[in-house]
Amino acid sequence: MGEHSSVKFPQGIIDEYAALGVDLPALFSAGDLGTRMGVQIKEASAERVVGTMPVEGNTQPYGLLHGGASAVLAETLGSVGSMLHGGSSKIAVGVDLNCTHHRGARSGLVTGVATPVHRGRSTATYEIVITDEQDRRVCSARLTCLLKDMPKS
Repeated sequence: MGEHSSVKFPQGIIDEYAALGVDLPALFSAGDLGTRMGVQIKEASAERVVGTMPVEGNTQPYGLLHGGASAVLAETLGSVGSMLHGGSSKIAVGVDLNCTHHRGARSGLVTGVATPVHRGRSTATYEIVITDEQDRRVCSARLTCLLKDMPKS
């Protein structure tokens, strides 16, 4: 769970970060929380980020996918897109997350797809649609990230 070795990045992005000596899959991973929740990023570019998460282990007391788990998946995917949009000189910091939960999921995997709504110089906003294995919408989310200059080291 939480492995990101199969993430598909555009070659230009791979080259940009490799020139800086940066491990791109580690940089754009789901982090410790995403790893504990089983988030796997399958595809990543500034135009589209796709990831999955198991329902099992991420449920609330009624056995349904926890809304907070959907929020974690949404923020992870939108943040990755924002970071890729900002490039290697910026970091993305979430400033607003909105989630609407449409239906419950009890088993299997949910898939999130993040696509840009706005990509500016200082902010990026992504819509994230989370669906179940029958391609039914479970959650609609929107994430806005502030793009800050990378700290000088």
